[in-house]
Amino acid sequence: MTILSSKDNSNIKNAVKLRKSAKYRRESGLFIAEGVRICMDAMLSKACIDTFFASEKASEKYADDFLKLQKYSDKTFIVSDKIFNQMCDTESPQGFLCVIKALDKTACFDKIKTGDKFLALDNLQDPGNLGTILRTAEALNVTGIVLSADCCDIYSPKVVRGSMGAVFRLPFVVSDTISGYLNAHSELESYAAVVSASADKITTTPFVSPCIVAVGNEGNGLKEETISACKHKITIPMEGRAESLNAAVAASIIMWEMMK
Repeated sequence: MTILSSKDNSNIKNAVKLRKSAKYRRESGLFIAEGVRICMDAMLSKACIDTFFASEKASEKYADDFLKLQKYSDKTFIVSDKIFNQMCDTESPQGFLCVIKALDKTACFDKIKTGDKFLALDNLQDPGNLGTILRTAEALNVTGIVLSADCCDIYSPKVVRGSMGAVFRLPFVVSDTISGYLNAHSELESYAAVVSASADKITTTPFVSPCIVAVGNEGNGLKEETISACKHKITIPMEGRAESLNAAVAASIIMWEMMK
């Protein structure tokens, strides 16, 4: 097998562009995943792997996994260790990188069922927060995630890595606005997560299903139009001096209460 050793190779340039550009990821319908576990998760989740890259060292160190991914992927390349390091988003890459076709995880949104419980993310901006939320949502068996179009890119390498493979399995859909989605799905019992003493405490909220809870931007919270579109307002009771919580932490606490 030919070892790619030039950063000008078209396959390598394509992977680097996918790493750097959300616009290119949208236009091409492709995204990247880095790391042995994440790449294996992609395969086991039956994601369509367009191209699999492995560094020289990794192809030998993880020989069994390399052979499995080589057999599964449409194309496979071994890349010199120096060039591979330049391709990656991580400082100490493990030597596996996959270019994956965008996922179709919207089936569960076509028909809302009794018992469904969703999380809506309104203008969430931090990829680390989004990755953590996806990972937690999958762990707690949340039905699916609705993202507003102005959220950070769910296919960002940091989101994919932070989700620990959840992005391959958890259903999600992107809507122009969360308020528009809620208005179009009045069958959902909707809850706006806010910081307000007058809102219902999540610890005493029944979360009647099918339902959806909206969580907002890290700095500004939910948009007013989103709050207005929700049927209920809920809040996390806090006894300490902190005025608010990190968005991923808040979402995780809310999902725990919602799924109990």
